[in-house]
Amino acid sequence: MGRWLDFESNPWGQEVLQGVSLELMYLAIGLAVLFVVGHLVWYRSRGFSEHEKAADIQGSVAGIPERIVRHTLPSRIFHWTMGASMLVLLITAFVPLLGLEFAWVTIHWIAGAVLILTIIYHVIHSILWQDFWSMMSFNVREAIGHFRHLLSSKSTEPEKPGKYPFDHRMYHQGIVVVSLAAIVTGVLMTLRIKTPFWEPNAYYPLVDQAISGLNELGEPAITVLPGEATGFVFVIHGIAGVALIVMVAAHIYFAIRPDKRYYLWGMIRGWIDRKQYLAHFDPDKWSVVDGTIQESPPGGAIADSTVSAPRVDD
Repeated sequence: MGRWLDFESNPWGQEVLQGVSLELMYLAIGLAVLFVVGHLVWYRSRGFSEHEKAADIQGSVAGIPERIVRHTLPSRIFHWTMGASMLVLLITAFVPLLGLEFAWVTIHWIAGAVLILTIIYHVIHSILWQDFWSMMSFNVREAIGHFRHLLSSKSTEPEKPGKYPFDHRMYHQGIVVVSLAAIVTGVLMTLRIKTPFWEPNAYYPLVDQAISGLNELGEPAITVLPGEATGFVFVIHGIAGVALIVMVAAHIYFAIRPDKRYYLWGMIRGWIDRKQYLAHFDPDKWSVVDGTIQESPPGGAIADSTVSAPRVDD
């Protein structure tokens, strides 16, 4: 375990956690490469086409416009701002460990502040102007169908999704968890440095107390060395960081794949064309007529995870 974690002596000469080691970053990079290579091998072994498949047109296409709005300008600005801030955070977090010296601390916490602000905006925007639950839903039958298709070439291909496919929603949930862990611990770590908002504090006494807890006598239930809470915060932040290496690499990989590139263009231009819409999405689950998204069927996104967002601005 010691090879993955770093320790250092506190002012009392006691060994306390310092954070994750550089080896964990290398492990994350290795896992990212392994995932990409593994998916390429799996994809080719299953005989899938590297190019977009022809549209499977079922029923009338009357009323479906040539261009279907997928992401509005505010959503695209949020996405690219969040992506840029995450890349800056990863670079300023791990590149200095390789010995490259630059004023990374200031850049890092400013990028973190930008990330926090973009996420706050996204939450408000999703609640007030979008169907918030359309990306938070989970359907067991849908999940089983996807895993069967992943594991066996004899299984039937999953049904066409609504606006947000199953894997997109699950990736979104993973990003939510990892980002929250990085943000909460990142804010605590920022308390250790001088900013325009506060003076630095080397330790987190309140976090120490929270970790220790109190027994029935009002004494610490767990003995925590001075500064050990700092180590726990650093470890959680580091694990979130290395997890983001893998997740960001996977996201970029799928975005640039030829068969998935229509998602990338949709995030750049804001729209997909009719052919892509009919080829990859179910019009009954993502209903588009004259460029507007129709109301979802009864039940909502929680009851049926394949229902798409009922508003256009997402």
